[in-house]
Amino acid sequence: MQINCCWLYAINRYGYPPSMADTYKVLGEMRSLGFDAAELEGVHEDNMRAMYAARADLKRHCDDLGLTIMNFCPVLPDLVSLDERRRRAALDLFRLAVEMSVFFKAPTVQVDSYAAPVEFVTHRPYGQMVEFKRQFDVRIPDGFVWDRVWHTLVDTIRACVAVARDAGLRMCLEPRVGELVSNTDALLRLCDHVDDPSFGAVLDCGHLHAQKEILALSVEKLGPRIFYVHASDNDGRDNEHLAPGRGTVDWQALFAGLRRQKFTGYVGVDIGGVSDLDAQYREGFAIVRRLIEGSA
Repeated sequence: MQINCCWLYAINRYGYPPSMADTYKVLGEMRSLGFDAAELEGVHEDNMRAMYAARADLKRHCDDLGLTIMNFCPVLPDLVSLDERRRRAALDLFRLAVEMSVFFKAPTVQVDSYAAPVEFVTHRPYGQMVEFKRQFDVRIPDGFVWDRVWHTLVDTIRACVAVARDAGLRMCLEPRVGELVSNTDALLRLCDHVDDPSFGAVLDCGHLHAQKEILALSVEKLGPRIFYVHASDNDGRDNEHLAPGRGTVDWQALFAGLRRQKFTGYVGVDIGGVSDLDAQYREGFAIVRRLIEGSA
């Protein structure tokens, strides 16, 4: 197993999304925290295209830092839009994300399942900022049909996986509180419907623990479908993203399961919404390294 810094660090340092100038800056800051690998994230079209245009310079910058980009995550909610025109446009942007992953020699490209097409009365999940401890109050609109939403998600993920697979990549999806796929069993159902070994899971410890999951059991359920791990902690009630060890996740059981499943991929330190960001990333890095070594 290897360790990387998640893009949540950049978002919490510089906003959602960081400017290109801040993107260069934050990559250096990740390296100074001790990480030699990190993920990149492109938020919606403008940020995606800016990153794509700067990709050669960004890669030179990362190479100079000694920083490996191990995953690219485009944030494209229109991938699950019920409007076919908007889905096609989002799929074109996803193709750029695949090109980015290939260009940086990252093994994976990542998507989310995004919010359902319902009316969010107050806060929309991860709309303008990645925020935790939110209550989502919704109204179901007239004409809403869950089967249509689900089949749209399945068809879109199949299309994305095909694009990624043809480029030699694996694609993973992160279950998040408040989105279409928010727990282990929903992700397993999606994997079964997509039915492609190039598609797998981001085991997001913070989100799944807040969903009252037994994470060691999630590892057993997902098994070889786990392509990537996001490591953060909370109290099991709110989806806070604290340094491992600051909540109630059973990290020993989780890492024992990962070793049993012969997981050899990246474990991303994924902390956000805290006042002592750098300190918790250093703490998280040290704890995850000890867990990987079996000495924690």
